[in-house]
Amino acid sequence: MNEPEQNIVLYGHGTTQRLVAVETGDKEAVLFVRASDGAVIIERRPFIPWILCDRERHFEGASTTQLAGSGHPYLIEFEGGWSSSLEAKRSLRADHANLVTYTNPVRHFLSRSGETLFKGMAFDDLVRMQVDIETTSLDPHAPGAAIFLIAISDNRGFAEALVGDEGTILRDLISIITTRDPDVLEGHNIYGFDLPYILARCEANRLKPAFGRDGRSAYTGRPRNCALGANTRPFSPVHIYGRHILDTYLQVQRFDIAKGQLSSYGLKECAQAYHLASPDRIILDRSEISETYRTDRNRVLAYARQDVEETAALASLVAPTEFYQAQIVPDTYQDTAVCGTGEKINSILVRHYLRCGEAIPRPSASSAFPGGFTEIRRTGIIRPVVKADVESLYPSLMLTQEIKPESDRLGIFLPLLRELTNRRLTAKRSLKSSPPHSREEAYWDGLQNSFKTLINSFYGYIGGPFYFNDNAAARRITEAGQDVVKSIADELTRRGASVIEIDTDGVYFQPPDNVRSLAEEEAFVEEVGSVLPVGIRLAHDGSYAAMISLKIKNYVLLHHDGRHVFKGSSLRSRADEKFGRSFLTGAVAHLLLGDEAAAAALYAAMADKIVQGQMPIEDLAKRERVTHKMLASGLRKRAADALRGSTHTEGDFVSLYQRKDGTLGLADSYDSDEDRAYYLERLYKFALRLKDALPEERFHQLFTLNAVAPSGQTTLDLFG
Repeated sequence: MNEPEQNIVLYGHGTTQRLVAVETGDKEAVLFVRASDGAVIIERRPFIPWILCDRERHFEGASTTQLAGSGHPYLIEFEGGWSSSLEAKRSLRADHANLVTYTNPVRHFLSRSGETLFKGMAFDDLVRMQVDIETTSLDPHAPGAAIFLIAISDNRGFAEALVGDEGTILRDLISIITTRDPDVLEGHNIYGFDLPYILARCEANRLKPAFGRDGRSAYTGRPRNCALGANTRPFSPVHIYGRHILDTYLQVQRFDIAKGQLSSYGLKECAQAYHLASPDRIILDRSEISETYRTDRNRVLAYARQDVEETAALASLVAPTEFYQAQIVPDTYQDTAVCGTGEKINSILVRHYLRCGEAIPRPSASSAFPGGFTEIRRTGIIRPVVKADVESLYPSLMLTQEIKPESDRLGIFLPLLRELTNRRLTAKRSLKSSPPHSREEAYWDGLQNSFKTLINSFYGYIGGPFYFNDNAAARRITEAGQDVVKSIADELTRRGASVIEIDTDGVYFQPPDNVRSLAEEEAFVEEVGSVLPVGIRLAHDGSYAAMISLKIKNYVLLHHDGRHVFKGSSLRSRADEKFGRSFLTGAVAHLLLGDEAAAAALYAAMADKIVQGQMPIEDLAKRERVTHKMLASGLRKRAADALRGSTHTEGDFVSLYQRKDGTLGLADSYDSDEDRAYYLERLYKFALRLKDALPEERFHQLFTLNAVAPSGQTTLDLFG
């Protein structure tokens, strides 16, 4: 493809610049364009929904065109509008027809028109507003529930804290959003808490939640899933006409998938982990905020303002990737931020095939094929450690060996991948030459990350349930990848390194004794990489003072500056009790520094606190959200029994602990009646997670159950 054609495939054939939102009616699309002077200009265009079908069908008020190729060759376009397309879709489904279509009308319009959002814009060109609320109750329908404070800020210098009567606060919020006219509303757990609460309180105050650009009401959509790597998280989206919503609680989880740095996704924890928190950050217990507001209003106001400041800073870190992808993918920014990368590649290909008058193929039947090669060769505490990683292994193999889907008749799959790769390399070069902490640096970093995310999804796409999938091609890729990573491990061993863990496209290893400095490590990795095929590049991806290797994909790394990185769930889980997380964090730190005695002393001290009843109940208890399942399921009977008679309802968070008699109790009703034998056993189980880090005899010398008196009864996991 020549350069103009590459741009069309990648960014679509639409030419509208600075398009910040699209909304559709039945027969009309409304485009919101933010001019360079900040004004928002509205354009209106015809909206003609479409369906691709595997059989010829004709509908009143629609035209049917036969496209080239097989699979879904019949393009039905509905001049009658969205309602006509929905009726036709129901009819086609009833006839068991195979269709290519979208449930989102905006994606229909963008795919057919070739337009994408944000062309010609940088991330900070968006008007972004942050919102955070403080309430008297977690349940907006509970007696006495109210919003008593709303903190607002935007990236144009506006900051305000709304206080007073709830109805007045909500009216002021509507007025500010209307006047400031943000393109995006940002909040941490804004889908899960702030917006649902605001909508409920608007209803209670008989206020129309007119947050839309034309004064339309915000509303809650159908529950859906946010893609988080190989996992998903359910949420209920809120829709505001002409605006987007970005939930940093979800975005930071997507951002952390590859890094695995975070053990908690709370706003304060994220701000601390990413060095976004101010030195004078105020920390308040959520359960005490309402009372603190009555006694120290200024402290709570400052706390709320810091919440929106941190939300803005966190969004600036985790959202640019999705913003720049929205310049490529025919979808809204709000949906781009939650859908999977495979679906994004799918929509790019569908858009171009539609433009070229080509039928979309039917997906090939799924079949098993091997995954990436993983192996652990050493456990224990190892120092020093280096990681070597093949840069974009699967995409590189696809390009060098020209592996593509057989159904790609237009031959755009590999050129698209190659173009994204080239553009990422250009962006990375510009990033390196940009002034540190500058707008220019932020632009190039966001752009190269958006390219990287899409590039790395091409393999998942080719092996997934998508229109242009090809399981035979996916098998060739994974088998070639296994050969590459095994050859790296063999070459490392041949050159005197000790391989610790192999994982798909990277290898952790202990370098030979004559390799110690960073420059020597990089040169060593480059020498190892010289045996790889042309186009496959091995890179130095990390240098560490030490590593605790436990099992495949579960380890702790000690950076040379003292930072720890936990990987995998075998050591830390957000579901663990606070005392267990505290023990593991401290014990790991001591072991990585070679101080086994300090780790043993920490264990003994915590065991003694449990025996003496000196461990704070908030450290022993587990915090859990009250769910319908907890209240109704027989498997959660102990938890349900503990809540009986309390004021806690579905959606609340509660802290539960195990009593001496084996029942559960609420931490706020604690009466020095914890099951100490149970918690001693829990402490020992936490220590057992470190067993593979030490020789077995040494482990039992450091951490023993001897001090634990038999409880005389069967103990259960807290929520077992």
